[in-house]
Amino acid sequence: MKRFRIVLLVLVAFALVAAACSSSSDETTTTATESTEATTTTAAPATTTTAGGGETTTTEAMASLEGTTVTVFGPESSDEEAGAMQDALNVFADANGMTITYTGARDFSDQINAQAAGGNPPDIAIFPQPGKLADFAREGFILPLPDDVTATTVENWPEAFVSFGNVDGVQYGVPNKADIKSLVWYDTQAFDANGYAIPQSLDELWALSDQMVANGQTPWCVGIESGPATGWPFTDWVEDMTLRLQGADYYDQWVAGEIKFSDPAMIDIWQTIIDLWNKPGYVYAAGGSIASTPFGDNGQPLVDGDCMMHRQASFYSAFLPEGTPTGPGGIDVFYFPAGPDGTKPVLGGGTLAAAFDDRPEVWAVMNYYASPEYSTERQKAQQARKGGQLSGYLSANKNMDTSVFLPLEQTMIDIMLNAEVLRFDGSDLMPAAVGAGTFWTEGTSAVNGDETVEEAVANIDASWPSS
Repeated sequence: MKRFRIVLLVLVAFALVAAACSSSSDETTTTATESTEATTTTAAPATTTTAGGGETTTTEAMASLEGTTVTVFGPESSDEEAGAMQDALNVFADANGMTITYTGARDFSDQINAQAAGGNPPDIAIFPQPGKLADFAREGFILPLPDDVTATTVENWPEAFVSFGNVDGVQYGVPNKADIKSLVWYDTQAFDANGYAIPQSLDELWALSDQMVANGQTPWCVGIESGPATGWPFTDWVEDMTLRLQGADYYDQWVAGEIKFSDPAMIDIWQTIIDLWNKPGYVYAAGGSIASTPFGDNGQPLVDGDCMMHRQASFYSAFLPEGTPTGPGGIDVFYFPAGPDGTKPVLGGGTLAAAFDDRPEVWAVMNYYASPEYSTERQKAQQARKGGQLSGYLSANKNMDTSVFLPLEQTMIDIMLNAEVLRFDGSDLMPAAVGAGTFWTEGTSAVNGDETVEEAVANIDASWPSS
């Protein structure tokens, strides 16, 4: 901030001299509005960008944000998530005299396709799938980041999360949310009452499941319904199991399409999961079947004791019933156990912001998304909307104020930042036609028993883009 004030004073002095020398100028005269509130934000440098080419130049002059408007569109649509996103954006907007409007939709993937193809996209889109972001980059819909926004991103985010927004060596995406998916949620009181120990390996996890059934309990809550995205919870199971049973190198080759879905090892992973879910007494599905049970409807059954465990990402906390105690003595999490080799991989996810329009105010908002201030303000806003409970929001921003996160959330952040092996959600990295398409739909068909695993994976392989 000290350096910023010095630069700002120099720029103001330069502007005054220029104004005294000429009544008109082709230069951009800019100012930054400094808020007297707790959060102080600055505008991003003006930029000139060539879409898809990776060449971006920045000017030294600061662009004025006063009176400007930026639109943002993303997949977070609940009152809590969308509202918290808007609240965090308002902090920046109010400090800079501008307007930022966020709109969320569950069918974001379909809508953004139509908007981009129709020539009416938002200024910024929040992509939950790096694979779709990469598709948009290669098609020339979104713009590479200016150097200063890239620098802010690299300064504040771990290399793994930065890389998810890099396409063919060019940075297009700014991470703004992170999730850890390698978690199992459980009721600590139920475990204590039954003398259950936290499993340290997959074999111990399956043995614990058997013990629960023998004791008349249902080990797992499972649901994979999610509107047009139905099937993604199954893909998370596949990805976590792949990292544990086949390792990171295999996982990377599979995500890149170098190992087919019909590979025998992958077929075995699918079959292992489906066989577990079909074991009598092993799964509670609130909606009557796994495919018809919304993924978020497993919070109440876990609290009520209808099941003992639920494997789901960190954002699952947003679906716990209001007032649910968390942490020791309440609903807590343990790490989805390691595979046979003892390696402890972490499956992660999150969202990335990308820009469709080259305007200074757009880059200013993108820069804010990369900053520690956004992550801090987003958490504060979402926790406020949750009444001080687990917010459902996490960030891997290295420089944010972690004190605004609850102890359980801080534990999740530590797991992400200190992971021995961290890989992004595989379906989100794959070409959208697969990762946000056939992997979901064919996985659902296999879970339903409408197709064999062999038929489902063959259909996915056939859908993989040829170029």
